[in-house]
Amino acid sequence: MKNHTHSHSHSKSAAFEPAYPERFAAAKKSTWVSIWVNLLLTVLQLVVGFFGKSQALMADGLHSLSDLLADIMVLFANRHGNRHADANHPYGHARIETAATLILGMALVILGVLLLVAAGVRLQNPQNIQPVHQLTLWVALFTLFSKEGLFRYMLAVAKRVRSQMLVANAWHARSDAASSLVVVVGIGGNLLGYTFLDLVAAAVVGVMIAYMGGKFALGALTELVDTGLEAEEVEAIRSTLLTTPGVRGLHELRTRKMADNALVDAHVIVDPKISVSEGHYIAEAARQAVLTQHHVMDVMVHIDPEDDLQAKPNDHLPSREVLLNHLAGRLGETLPLGNRTMLHYLDGKIDADLFLDAPDYPDPARIESLRRKCDEITSDDPYFRSLHLHRSHAQK
Repeated sequence: MKNHTHSHSHSKSAAFEPAYPERFAAAKKSTWVSIWVNLLLTVLQLVVGFFGKSQALMADGLHSLSDLLADIMVLFANRHGNRHADANHPYGHARIETAATLILGMALVILGVLLLVAAGVRLQNPQNIQPVHQLTLWVALFTLFSKEGLFRYMLAVAKRVRSQMLVANAWHARSDAASSLVVVVGIGGNLLGYTFLDLVAAAVVGVMIAYMGGKFALGALTELVDTGLEAEEVEAIRSTLLTTPGVRGLHELRTRKMADNALVDAHVIVDPKISVSEGHYIAEAARQAVLTQHHVMDVMVHIDPEDDLQAKPNDHLPSREVLLNHLAGRLGETLPLGNRTMLHYLDGKIDADLFLDAPDYPDPARIESLRRKCDEITSDDPYFRSLHLHRSHAQK
């Protein structure tokens, strides 16, 4: 007996309705805060950096511009990634967040490399490097404290609503704070007479941007290729499944990430002689246990009567109709073998339970004769390993 159970998608109206309203609202609010902060810093850094002759501050301004573009992408991904599942996306739209993180990471890598190359080219002619204006130092300090404050605010929100993309965006703000610290040092060194330090700081900012972008892109890429959950979480899910009443064993437990959630597939072993409905009940109980106790989106439970990784395969065995005709021929008489016979496909053989209505078989001697025939058949039959006769009252 095998059974699959999983949740079903429901069609939604055309009007947008987020699947996770709290996460959607928190992400929207924090992202708008970040947009306004980055817009202010971008304009301030680029203008003051240009007129103050600070390559480092302008590089940091481009970094803030990339943050601004990233924030706009986050708003887009947050809205579309929170949509409910539909006919074309039965598992929901959460991977939009992952795709947005991948695009953001790749853009940062490109920006970082360009800044590094530009600073390297200008360092080839140190005699052309000019001292920067003192105002650039104050703007760099203002940027540093603004970015650190933004990081702490966004990380707190991201942890509260458990959003991978918001965590990535928060740490992006922290990387900006770190790059702003480098800019402060570079501008300070330039003002002290070490004019080349401004360009060195610009190069370091480029490296930091590229590193963070690569980190984001790699993380998103591992999810897009269906990387599983951490080993500790997988073992916790395994324990939950094994403690479900009726589950005798477990194999082929597979997980894959989907944004902040996960999808789980598992093969659980149950008593092979129970009914289909009881097996389905056990599967539902196991599924609900995992959904309740772990941060997963959906669970598919496959019911096995035996460990099919260890037992002999059953796919070579014939269907029910062929088996019943074969059995009737070997018994030499027609029995009510239809729905009153239970077939158990186990370890490459068939165990059968034959239910005989008592009024149709009043003679105990005939029952005993049938039992002997069954024993003879199972001694050399290519299909049947055991045949058990059960004499019962007629079913109404």
